[in-house]
Amino acid sequence: MCGLFASVGLPVTPERIDTVAHRGPDGRGWREYVSPAGPVALGHRRLAIIDTSDAGLQPMADASGRYHLVFNGEIYNYIELREELRARGEVFVSESDSEVLLRCYMLWGADCLPRLRGMFAFLVWDDREKVLFAARDRYGIKPLYYAAQPGGIAFASEIKQLLDLPGGTRRINLARAHDFLAGGISDHTAETMFLSINQLRGGEACTITAREAKPGALSIKRWHRVTLPELGAIDEAAAAERFRDLLSDSVRLHLRADVPLGSCLSGGLDSSSIVCLMAAMLPEGAPGQHTVSACYADKAVDEKPFMDAVVAKTSVQAHFIFPRAEDLFSRASDITWHQDEPFGSTSIFAQWCVFEAARGAGLKVMLDGQGADEILAGYHSFFPVYLAELARSARLLTLAQTFVARRRMHGQGYAGQALRLAFSLAPDGIKALVRRTHRGEAQHGWLSSGALADLDRQPTALETAAASLGLAPPRDIASLCLVMAHASNMPMLLHWEDRNSMAHGIEARVPFLDPPLADFALALGNRHKLVGADTKRVLRRAMGDLLPREVSERRDKLGFATPEASWMRGPLRGLVEDGVERTLRVLPDLLDPAGTRRFASDMLDGRAPADFTLWRIVSLGLWAERFGVTLA
Repeated sequence: MCGLFASVGLPVTPERIDTVAHRGPDGRGWREYVSPAGPVALGHRRLAIIDTSDAGLQPMADASGRYHLVFNGEIYNYIELREELRARGEVFVSESDSEVLLRCYMLWGADCLPRLRGMFAFLVWDDREKVLFAARDRYGIKPLYYAAQPGGIAFASEIKQLLDLPGGTRRINLARAHDFLAGGISDHTAETMFLSINQLRGGEACTITAREAKPGALSIKRWHRVTLPELGAIDEAAAAERFRDLLSDSVRLHLRADVPLGSCLSGGLDSSSIVCLMAAMLPEGAPGQHTVSACYADKAVDEKPFMDAVVAKTSVQAHFIFPRAEDLFSRASDITWHQDEPFGSTSIFAQWCVFEAARGAGLKVMLDGQGADEILAGYHSFFPVYLAELARSARLLTLAQTFVARRRMHGQGYAGQALRLAFSLAPDGIKALVRRTHRGEAQHGWLSSGALADLDRQPTALETAAASLGLAPPRDIASLCLVMAHASNMPMLLHWEDRNSMAHGIEARVPFLDPPLADFALALGNRHKLVGADTKRVLRRAMGDLLPREVSERRDKLGFATPEASWMRGPLRGLVEDGVERTLRVLPDLLDPAGTRRFASDMLDGRAPADFTLWRIVSLGLWAERFGVTLA
């Protein structure tokens, strides 16, 4: 886990890599090369996880001096790949996964990418052919941004490294800002909220040719196709057994490290499954397993009883932290600087506190349950899609049974379920009309400014996310899982976790996104995920004997929540109101001022239901102020 930078044809200095020293406190590298297109630079900051010796320093070159690598991430199957390469006659001089990656690229080129089980963003400079190659893992766990300017092209781990390049701007991307404000989504296209900076998507690679006076055009190709893998008929018991085997194998690989590691523990199914598997796998006499958890006095969002059950079953060394409302705004600007873009809720602050505590406990690697909700339909928002699927296929008895089960287990009334079902079954035109009408009422016209009004009639953020990868709008569980995993929720959550962990010099690992496991989960399609009122049914059955009963039988869904509404309506009210005014001041003409103030007042006074929208308005202003963002 590291930070990287590369450029072709641009006059840059080593400060471009030093800007992200937090990503790599264990080593620094910078090399410059000559090409017909102008200077070429590679920079690297190292967080040493596997082979912590100097043999893993980067840029890393092969013996001939032709290929030069900078790499951010981990290749978990590097041991198996190294043995395969040794059988071909390759000789290694280090124990690092970086050297294995470099040799893989030298031997197979871009065809090495599907062989890699891991998270990665890397660049290879071929000094003989004067070609720069860049690639990102299939889910985009590790970031890779680029800025293409008239004089050249640059790549980086974080957006801030690309600001103020010759020809660059700090203008806001209005379309992406609208999606963030109205839909609570970001990272769902190749664009960022900075107009001049984009990202390689997960599963993409590109080449830059520097054999001529100007760098060649950016040639981006998708190396990982976003499609549903095929899987034949499989019953629930067999699916659970296979899922357990794949998850166990993934966790085993994710434990490979030469530094202390632990895990995040929220008390939900996902993180609890990882903690329990880790506890079962660690050899006798190994250092004690650590977990870090965020807790609250507000019982509506506190999951400590479930955490306690996992701790009791596994005997881990548990660390509990209690994020405080009064610390939110004192840290918000720094968190925003690390995130590079506005973030969607105060849960990102809580996650920041978890990684801060992990660093205090001496941990350098943390396993997390991220990804399970997207590949296994874990959110309750999947239920309307599921119910619509039952209705369209005339499975009316199952439909009625699910209504009853959700009322009993989730407290969902029949009328509310029926309304959401009707909306899911409605034609697209009716849905668009309802959304616009609802927005106009619920948002008090605060998005009706000249800058954003026309954008409010564009496709929804979820539809935009699907279309950006050539996918149709999701219609069932299978297609919604695919879009959430590759285009909407997952890229955004991975962005937040990467920045929060790396701000504290910690590598965050996500075993649920190991390719064999994720492919199997997506291949299940509409099967064994939502059954009755159960979410993630296959995971519950797979881990039933290993999890505490209190966790395996949980039916609520908190999603790493904070007491956001009570914080904002209570001790933070004045700061929230000031934050709204900041946004109106630093981004004048972006929002309708009167409508924004009415909306904030109604939500803070309890006349409008509490959601994350108010924080998004505040966060956008914090971001614009910290980075000097402008409308024009």
